[in-house]
Amino acid sequence: MTANACTATASHQRGILLIASAISSLVMLDSNVVAVALPTIAQSLAASFAEMQWVITAYVLPFAALLLAAGSFGDIVGRKRAVLLGQAIFAIASLLCGVASSALMLDLARALQGVGASLLLTAALAVINHSFQGPERARAYAFWGASLGIAITLGPIIGGVISSVFGWHWAFLVNLPICAVLIVATLRMIPESSDPAARRLDVAGIVVFSAGLFLLTWAVISGNALGWLSAAVLWRLAGGLALLAAFVAVERAQLQLGLGVSACANAGLALLAAHGAGYPAFAAGMAVAGVGAGLLNGETAKAMQATLPPERSGMASGLSATVRFSALLFGVAGLGAMLVTVTANRFSEFAASSGLAGTGATAAAKRFAAGDVDGALRAFPAAVHDAAGAALRAAFDAGFGAAAWSAAAVALAALLLVRGLTPALAAAPVGLGAAELVAPGE
Repeated sequence: MTANACTATASHQRGILLIASAISSLVMLDSNVVAVALPTIAQSLAASFAEMQWVITAYVLPFAALLLAAGSFGDIVGRKRAVLLGQAIFAIASLLCGVASSALMLDLARALQGVGASLLLTAALAVINHSFQGPERARAYAFWGASLGIAITLGPIIGGVISSVFGWHWAFLVNLPICAVLIVATLRMIPESSDPAARRLDVAGIVVFSAGLFLLTWAVISGNALGWLSAAVLWRLAGGLALLAAFVAVERAQLQLGLGVSACANAGLALLAAHGAGYPAFAAGMAVAGVGAGLLNGETAKAMQATLPPERSGMASGLSATVRFSALLFGVAGLGAMLVTVTANRFSEFAASSGLAGTGATAAAKRFAAGDVDGALRAFPAAVHDAAGAALRAAFDAGFGAAAWSAAAVALAALLLVRGLTPALAAAPVGLGAAELVAPGE
């Protein structure tokens, strides 16, 4: 154990790991806990499909854009202070989300929640990296990754139960008592740590990276409404890519098994949608996807943290989480766009063959994709409601399948890319210890 490592007892270390994992799981939980509640929120706030996409995007965008800065901030002021500040911001933002009376207010509160989440995740990862060394660190990251996988899987389920029983506001308000418990636990259990040699925040880099992410996300979300080849969308894409080109980092990570599981799970969900499977089958598919996510989280964290010494763990966790949640950001926006586009196109075919063609059919399909079933059917005469409803469901299944197949293809492509970039790790002897792969020389 190095001089900078925590010398707490084994039971104290377990407590630190539980708290840090709970903090990280809360961050992941809130990234998708509202997914099932979006139709209810849309109806309650009279919001459109694009506005509902921003409920998730507004959270993930500042989250992903500020991860690097948040990691460095924790190195400078102390990881415990960063956790406490993040929890305070997260709790206040959750309260504002819970009392939101408009889509704009909800989106702004979600953005503030994302700011707090960036501090929480990077600081929690840095705490783990600082508190564990060697084989213990490898086991700690395995537990942390599994915790996040469970949170990802349970997020939509918990959100659906809370929203249906207590109302969608409580999907956010429930964070208040959780944050209170975690703040007390943090004050009692987590030791302070920082990097005396940490440099000041890279403000210019943060601005460039954040602006690039924002422009790309804006382009993807507005593509359906404005047209993918419209001047506005094209310049946003070009501007985003140009900005991110100035902030390029090439990294290597070992995440092959998790990618394989994720690819298979998404392919399975696509097949389930094609055959009109019921909820139990989809729940099983989501569970498998959660296992893949858990494997990915643990392995990528170990690989990224191993590249830097413990005193730079905040920056390492920020870099690791930035890559991960930038992908999540574009996944939500891109797959959401694919879902609504394919749904609208498939339903337009039905509308044309039934004499219902026109802009009303496309608008109805978008309403249905956003969860507004009654609003979608109001666009048609009552005599064709049954036929239109069946066609809308079939079109939505096709859109969901297309999005799932796309996610599977991305996971498979990433697996092949990672496999090609890491031949040395892939050929490592079977008997080589996990700690030696994760943190050589320690």
